[in-house]
Amino acid sequence: MFSDKTYENIMSHMLGRVGADVDKREGSVIYDALAPCAYELAQTYYNLNQFLDLVFGDTASGEYLDRVVADYGISRKAATHAVRKVETNGTVNIGTRWGINDTTYKITELTATNVYSAICEQEGDIGNLYDGALENIDNLAGVTAVLTDVITSGADEETDDNLRSRFYAKAQAPSTSGNADHYKEWALKVQGTGNAKVLPLWNGPGTVKVLVVDSNVEIDESLPNSVAAFIETVRPIGAAVTVQSPDCVPITISANIWLDGSRNYNDVQASFRIMVAEYLNSLVFRTYSVSHAKVGSLLLDTAGVKDYDSLLVNGGTANITIGETQVPTVGTISLTEVD
Repeated sequence: MFSDKTYENIMSHMLGRVGADVDKREGSVIYDALAPCAYELAQTYYNLNQFLDLVFGDTASGEYLDRVVADYGISRKAATHAVRKVETNGTVNIGTRWGINDTTYKITELTATNVYSAICEQEGDIGNLYDGALENIDNLAGVTAVLTDVITSGADEETDDNLRSRFYAKAQAPSTSGNADHYKEWALKVQGTGNAKVLPLWNGPGTVKVLVVDSNVEIDESLPNSVAAFIETVRPIGAAVTVQSPDCVPITISANIWLDGSRNYNDVQASFRIMVAEYLNSLVFRTYSVSHAKVGSLLLDTAGVKDYDSLLVNGGTANITIGETQVPTVGTISLTEVD
């Protein structure tokens, strides 16, 4: 709105209001007198532009987005702690602390002989990442422990993009009386849910299926139970609700590539895999076809790639159709470097 209110434009306009008989060259008395005012005005207009971005849902971020969506009864989902299974070769006390890499876990409950549940003391997805031998922090002698299954996934604080999506869903697709939008809204309220799809009447009258993925647009086996438990507390009487994870369709990619020398093969492979994952995530519950041409363009856009040929997606050159209860996931990626 105020993009033309630059220092140069303001200074020119101010000098234009000074009589022609006055020296207005840079360094003159009038120029030096007006310059600080023009600078402060330009800074004020810049701040006004930034302020406008912070009060609308499509451009607000951080705490300002929180304030925008609060008017619609929406709040950002906080980070949560992962709960993990710990297996030991002997008895340990509740409250004993263990560590692996950059995470620590506190024993909270005995669930079976020498099997415990432990809560990760760090919030977020990091608590889901590691497994293996644990180091005891409390100097407990004679007992070893191994971190194994995820009991309840930890989740990072909801991102601006996810929060904005929920805000749009609420504002643009009002949910009422247990309609499909209402079920989606309920599913998205559950901590850890990143996206959801609702299939009304999927198994006859009175039936509803809800498919959910986590905030990383990945399958979380514990998420459907959490979503189902919440929906049971708010759904209309008489509805039979099934909550599941969607089926995964691995997308395998192979191609010959020529590198331009700016990056090594391993860096190119890693970058391309990330780009493919982002593309496939953007399709989930929105588009039901993986484009062969798009995969090719991603390969050409990967830094370090000069050219490619013999590109195959799931063994062929056609687009890959994804079913309405399926999501595409990254499968094996085989890039062959050609000299």
